[in-house]
Amino acid sequence: MVEPRQPIRLITLDIDGTLVGEDLLIGDRTRSAIAEAMKRGIAVSLVTGRMATSALPFARALGLTGPIVAQQGALARAMPVPGSKRQGRLLFHRSIKPEVTVEIVRWCRERDLTPHFNYLEWMIVASDEARLDEYRVFVGDRLRIVPDIQARAHGPVTKVVAIGEGEHSLDLLDEARACFDGRAEVTLSHPRFLEFLAPRVSKGMAVRWLARRAGVPLGQCLAIGDQYNDLEMISEVGYGVAMPSAPEAVKAAARYLAPPVLEEGAAQMIERIALDGQG
Repeated sequence: MVEPRQPIRLITLDIDGTLVGEDLLIGDRTRSAIAEAMKRGIAVSLVTGRMATSALPFARALGLTGPIVAQQGALARAMPVPGSKRQGRLLFHRSIKPEVTVEIVRWCRERDLTPHFNYLEWMIVASDEARLDEYRVFVGDRLRIVPDIQARAHGPVTKVVAIGEGEHSLDLLDEARACFDGRAEVTLSHPRFLEFLAPRVSKGMAVRWLARRAGVPLGQCLAIGDQYNDLEMISEVGYGVAMPSAPEAVKAAARYLAPPVLEEGAAQMIERIALDGQG
């Protein structure tokens, strides 16, 4: 953990479980706190496991101008020009080697996990996937259905998401990390969702990239998240904040614990640490 320094010059925020709850609505206090931070010259970016196109409506609702880092840190896009229907410019993209993706799919299936892929702004699923209707609601026309996910594994893939029942994915996290050490990063965005990325890709890498880009020391960064995939981001900065719903390992990596998302806990921590300087 780096030494914290004031004033805060960069804020990085997870979305689900941090900025928004199950209703996916951003509260007025959150909007006001982020607007005030930006007014004071503090850079603000979303760092999320979502695809950039899925994160964009939240960034627009908050009036953000900084890059969106998506897919657990595997991809970053600039904000689109206001009024444009185009995607923001691709700033970087780290994909998994096809031979590793093929092995990941095989490994997942042997352990009763159902894998699908994200590639840039597309979700790619097998035609026999039981959750097709759920995915259509979530990503709309960004869904691509293929007859054989194992065959598609030979093509470019940004992220593999493997879904298990109950907390089956959580139980397999350590095994997956040992098996793919040096070839893929493995994290969890939910106890059921085991996610595979290119080597060295994480939200921690994302916050380092954003800090270098903005010329901000990590000690002057505030990061807020709520899941295993936020652990590296929280531990990289001077002011790491975990939501109260976070797993114990994530709370242990954080310097602060926020109030619940229903109380706009992220906004309260921005007010306290970034706006009032009470870190």
